[in-house]
Amino acid sequence: MKESQHAEWKEAWRDEYLRWVCGFANAEGGVLHIGRNDKGVVVGVPNIAKLMEDIPNKVRDILGIMVEVNLREEGGREYLEIAVES
Repeated sequence: MKESQHAEWKEAWRDEYLRWVCGFANAEGGVLHIGRNDKGVVVGVPNIAKLMEDIPNKVRDILGIMVEVNLREEGGREYLEIAVES
């Protein structure tokens, strides 16, 4: 898997990534991976349980859409997958 117009990798969550979510929603949808570096290697996410609750609430409150936030694991490290429908 690699980055494309439907997939983006970020090492940590920042609220500015709501722009990516909005872009995916206004286009053909996409997946934002939080906890992957630019090479696609899973680096893990601190406070992952809090983010799993906070991210969908922020997206709903700010953008007015619902997204799916999934906990994934690869190489013994956890990351988040934010699936956005068009």
